[in-house]
Amino acid sequence: MKIRIGIFGYGNLGRGVESAIRQNPDMELVAVFTRRDPSTLKINTEGVIVAHADDVAEYKDKIDVMILCGGSATDLPVQTPQLAQLFNVVDSFDTHAKIPEHFENVDNAARMGEKIAVISVGWDPGMFSLTRLYSQAVLPEGENYTFWGKGVSQGHSDAIRRIDGVLDAKQYTIPVDSALEAVRSGSCPNLTTREKHQRECFVVASEDADKALIEKQIKEMPNYFADYDTTVHFISAEELKRDHSGIPHGGFVFRTGKTGFNKENNHVIEYSLKLDSNPEFTSSVIVAYARAVYRMNNSGDCGCKTVLDIAPSMLSIKTPEELRKELL
Repeated sequence: MKIRIGIFGYGNLGRGVESAIRQNPDMELVAVFTRRDPSTLKINTEGVIVAHADDVAEYKDKIDVMILCGGSATDLPVQTPQLAQLFNVVDSFDTHAKIPEHFENVDNAARMGEKIAVISVGWDPGMFSLTRLYSQAVLPEGENYTFWGKGVSQGHSDAIRRIDGVLDAKQYTIPVDSALEAVRSGSCPNLTTREKHQRECFVVASEDADKALIEKQIKEMPNYFADYDTTVHFISAEELKRDHSGIPHGGFVFRTGKTGFNKENNHVIEYSLKLDSNPEFTSSVIVAYARAVYRMNNSGDCGCKTVLDIAPSMLSIKTPEELRKELL
């Protein structure tokens, strides 16, 4: 029997989840939920129900795992706790500073519903989080460094689009080259947030918008832009479509550490991603964790989890015997 998947929200991430399900033969897409008029939404999988978000509770017994594809700024803090009472869920909440608070809210809801909820799944938080944990455990004497980009941040772009007067926006996160090379050299530099990254925003504003106010709101936005050197460009919708239609991203996680009785030996762990499509890769990670969610709930577990709590073998369609033979 296949794992029955629902998609809540059908933007770039939702479309990516739909695509990723096709590469996982133990899963099937059952329904897509939207806040739009369902009759106007055209998806890429035939025979799948498209329903309004308000009707989601009617599908409580028809979906094994609901994948939540809303934004972290305003959608997921509300949607994940609500839906975790009804379904096993996975979200990609990526406001790092608010993860503990989000975890607590979702954990309470999931335990009420006796469901499993896995939050903050993707590549960061997600795959990068695992790399930080593994490398820190292996090299306890050392430093972690994370760099993002150059690429489009979906969460930051979404946060800009929520500002009054903004019609559309793309935000690029750009590592500072000198900081990147200093870490790669193993010199263990002390770097502030501002010294590691720059943020560049391309914004389409409405004709009557106060552009100076929009720029001020972007640059002062806590958890997103306030701690970075941020540049804001106002451009036309045509320019945004022509020059910024792609959604690439990537980044690096480093652990520099020392071993030996006199700490005489230096080591650098480097993990990197180069992604043509940020949402499609994020979706692929989410879908793998949906398999783990299904397995954990079937075993009687409930509550909120993160990628740090889940054994790697739970993600794979292969049996433990196959994994030991092929990957160990």
